[in-house]
Amino acid sequence: MSCCHHCQDAEQLFDRRDAARRLARYQRRGPQGTTRLLVDALCAAGVASASVLDIGGGVGVVHHELLRAGAAQATDIDASSAYLAAARGESVRLGHAERVTYMHGDFVALDARVAPAEIVVLDRVVCCYPDMPALVGAAAAHTTRLLGLVYPRDVWWVRAGVRAVNLGLAIERSAFRLFCHPTAAVDAEARRAGLTLRLQHSSGPWQVVVYERTMDERMHNA
Repeated sequence: MSCCHHCQDAEQLFDRRDAARRLARYQRRGPQGTTRLLVDALCAAGVASASVLDIGGGVGVVHHELLRAGAAQATDIDASSAYLAAARGESVRLGHAERVTYMHGDFVALDARVAPAEIVVLDRVVCCYPDMPALVGAAAAHTTRLLGLVYPRDVWWVRAGVRAVNLGLAIERSAFRLFCHPTAAVDAEARRAGLTLRLQHSSGPWQVVVYERTMDERMHNA
């Protein structure tokens, strides 16, 4: 296990009770909101027989859905052991446990131990990580085809909302913080890794973004 202070904060915030609540909601309703938009966008791009790297996968909604849609195998990395346990249990229930590898820790710290994947996903993870360039840069470097992200829109009222949430966390004596990283900076990291924007969609305070590695880039890296 590789873990930093941020992982320890995540363990406290994203605990067993929170994981149970999120898993129950997924089992009742399926993927919702921007997660549904992200899954649909990735499926539209093609997921048959693909490998998936689900960074900060929570209870596993994205990789469960992509495996249902025909992906071959997935790796889920999360800083919350409660989330990993919930995701693993759901994999057993859905019958694809043998196709998923679960890793506990900070993806950036685990980077060298994680194999590349055709589809790399960061669903509401960028907003939880202080060092955005390290996270997005490593994620972008790991994809051989698609990178999908859901993260906060870079507008004043979302930034104000993040500040309000962080104030509440501070009052509760939690060291965990949310971040509204500049969209241009996130985009620059993806493009620096040779990715091209395929889709960008705003929904409330969130944006769903999918990048693609072009065929020329894939052949160059082969």
